[in-house]
Amino acid sequence: MGVLQRCGTTIKRYYCGSLFGTLLTVFFIPVHACPKICHCTERNGMIVQCTSRNLDNIPNNLPKDTVVLLLSSNQIRDISIDAFTDLHRLRELDLSHNSLQSVETGAFQGVSDSLRTVDLSNNQLSSLPKDTFTKLHARVRLSHNPWHCDCLLQEVLRELRLDPETVNEVICHTSVQEEYIGQSVIQVLDSGINFCNFHHKTTDVAMFVAMFCWFFMVTAYIVYYIKHNQEDARRHMEYLKSLPSTSHISKDYDTASSVF
Repeated sequence: MGVLQRCGTTIKRYYCGSLFGTLLTVFFIPVHACPKICHCTERNGMIVQCTSRNLDNIPNNLPKDTVVLLLSSNQIRDISIDAFTDLHRLRELDLSHNSLQSVETGAFQGVSDSLRTVDLSNNQLSSLPKDTFTKLHARVRLSHNPWHCDCLLQEVLRELRLDPETVNEVICHTSVQEEYIGQSVIQVLDSGINFCNFHHKTTDVAMFVAMFCWFFMVTAYIVYYIKHNQEDARRHMEYLKSLPSTSHISKDYDTASSVF
C-alpha cells in the first residue's frame, strides 16, 4: 500500500513508473533463455536438449542454470576454453557421437566442481592436453576414439576418473610401441608398461645417434684434413725437387765467366 499511496501523488509519478517497469521485468520476462535450436526443460535447473541438431559448435547462449547439457550426435569438432565458463551448476555433459578432434587446456575449468559425468565417447580424439581434466571430479567416458598411446595419454589418464563401464573400451589405435595397437590402454598400463619410459628411451637413443653422427663427422674431418695436408706436403716436396740445385747454377755461372 505504501508504494501505491506514493504512486497516487503527482510528484512521484516518474519514480512509480520506473518501479513498476522493474517489477514487470522481474516477474514477466524469463531470466533464462533457451537456444532456439535446442529444447529446454526446467527440473531443479535447466535440462538443455541439443541432440541431433546438426551443430558444429557448442551454443554460446546457454542458460546459466543449466544442469544437464545434451549435445550428442552433432558435428562439433572442438571444445574451446570458454565453452562452459558460466555454467557453474552443470552436472552432466554429453558430447558423444560428434567429430571432436581437440579440447583446449582448461575447457572444464569453470565446471570442475559441479560436473559429475562427461561423455566424450565415439569421437575423433587421438590425444588431449596434459591438464585437460585437472581438478575434475566427474566420471569420464573416452571409449571409441582413435587414441595414440604414449606418455602424454598416460599422464592425461592419471588425472581423471574413467567410467568403469567403458574403461576397457579405451583402445590404442596407434602407439609408440606397435605391439600395443588394438589393446586396452588401461590393461596395458596395469600390466606394468610405462609409456613414459619408452619416451625417455627414445630420447636417449636419439641423443646417442646424434652424438655418434657428430663424432663421425669430426673424425672424418680430421682424417680429411690430415690427408689433405699430406698431399699438399708431397706436392710441395716434388716441386722443390724439380727446381735446379744451387751447385748446378754456380757451375753454369763460372763457365759463363771464363768464356768472357
